[in-house]
Amino acid sequence: MKEAGPAGLASGLIEKGALVSDWLPAFKAVPRDLFVPDRLWPGTAGGNRQGDLVDRNTDPARWWGLVYSDRPLTTQWDDGAHSGDGKGRSPTSSNSMPTMVFSMLRELSVERGCRVLEIGTGTGWNAALLAYRLGPDNVVTVEVDPVVAEEARHRLDAVDLLPVSVVGDGAQGYPDGAPYDRIIATCGLSRVPYAWVQQARPGSVIVAPWGPPYGGQGVVRLTVDEDGTASGPLVMSSAFMRLRDQRDRFPPTASFPGAEQWPADGERRTSTLSPDDMGAWFHMFTLGVQLPDVFCRVEWGEGSAYRLWLLEMSGRSWATADYADGRSEYEVVEYGPRRLWAEAEAVMSWWREQGEPRFERYGLTVTPQGQHVWLDRPDNLVPVRVP
Repeated sequence: MKEAGPAGLASGLIEKGALVSDWLPAFKAVPRDLFVPDRLWPGTAGGNRQGDLVDRNTDPARWWGLVYSDRPLTTQWDDGAHSGDGKGRSPTSSNSMPTMVFSMLRELSVERGCRVLEIGTGTGWNAALLAYRLGPDNVVTVEVDPVVAEEARHRLDAVDLLPVSVVGDGAQGYPDGAPYDRIIATCGLSRVPYAWVQQARPGSVIVAPWGPPYGGQGVVRLTVDEDGTASGPLVMSSAFMRLRDQRDRFPPTASFPGAEQWPADGERRTSTLSPDDMGAWFHMFTLGVQLPDVFCRVEWGEGSAYRLWLLEMSGRSWATADYADGRSEYEVVEYGPRRLWAEAEAVMSWWREQGEPRFERYGLTVTPQGQHVWLDRPDNLVPVRVP
């Protein structure tokens, strides 16, 4: 086991291929502990679980060990409305997992003289790394939360690496500082704002976590073309908190007709498509891309049994599939004008016909008219199944 501290973390990141030689001086010059508050909730690599509060004032050794571990650290809940030692409803700011931080910086491919726009200042660590590498005057960082932005500004000022720090909606970018050679987002997106493309020079690179509202999320590396489009592949999976104005707002299950009277008068049948398949990253991503108005919820039963709900945003149709260990067929109920489980079966059939692609075969193109996902090459569009 590597000793907790900067050297141990650096060694682990180098072994993983995340921290490359170009970024090692910045890593050494900008210690992570200077950009983590005293109170944190440790997360996991998938980003879907947070541990209990760790306070530097009462457990400094534990705090130090977590800061120099390869883990994301939640630093705010519920946009700051939550207080106390427990967990809030939703994490809304964090210091990102170091593997992800340096993998995304590697993909950004910065060069001397690059001008960079960062969306999502957070604790300020990523902005500090960029400012050290490129100079503070070449970095603009935007944060929507004024309290988070002010705290980050103090940390950045303390190490004399204060970039242009803006409080505002990251979806709008920062036109006053344009044009940019690189744009990086530290928040998840379901739509890449076209304002970013407009503020980038031709040939610029945009690195951002992207994924459909329901589905897996991956980091996309877009190159901006002279014709005003941006296109590129997904380069790794990811799990980031959403840009504030793109957060998921799914209607409650109880608001759907027939849901509280399950199975109501829904159509019953069996299916060989396992509800467990919906949990894999590449399944979720493909389902989310092709069924962009559909989302899921899980209703747990005894032991490992559960009921998976598929629901559409219109609030009219839903489907359920019951999972239990050892089954090869699953009880399905479909309600409303759409047969949502049949649609999911069609998507998974398409996925198998394409050779069961993982994320590295997908890509994204952004145009003034919108965005579309492709498989293997930009002209091979992934179908979108919206009635």
